[in-house]
Amino acid sequence: MTGGHSLRILGIDPGSRATGYGVIDKRGDHLEFVACGVIRPPAGLPFAQRLRVIHDGVCEVIAKHQPGLAAVEDVFLAKNPRSALKLGHARGAILVALTGQGLAVHEYSPRLVKQTVAGYGQAGKEQIQQVVRVLLRLSAAPSQDAADALAVAMCLAQHWRAGGVVK
Repeated sequence: MTGGHSLRILGIDPGSRATGYGVIDKRGDHLEFVACGVIRPPAGLPFAQRLRVIHDGVCEVIAKHQPGLAAVEDVFLAKNPRSALKLGHARGAILVALTGQGLAVHEYSPRLVKQTVAGYGQAGKEQIQQVVRVLLRLSAAPSQDAADALAVAMCLAQHWRAGGVVK
């Protein structure tokens, strides 16, 4: 973090095949893009090893960008129980990585993230990509997973208050 009035926030969009991350700085009401990307375990890797890649990838992002706060998108209703279980495992690996690095973790529903960033709780992935691009003044829209993660970070930035989090 640079300066005394800046807060670095890490947002994570969990997935067992692709976990998006986004890092922003909050300076007063101003949000500044720092970094984003996707942690993508190699195809064909056994599930337990994919979880390890996700965990280690999150730890690497934390080490590189040194966030002060973190937010993770909460589990949504998956299409089937197996998908929900795998997503839950991925979230678990992410939460262990975040808390293991000493970060306080805030969790937001996809609906609240969309409502906060796009003003509409049913916004589609493409809408989120474009809103994130505009609000963070990016030259191009990030990938969907990275845009979702940046939106999660922006949601925390909007709801965070010194001394506590307003839900």
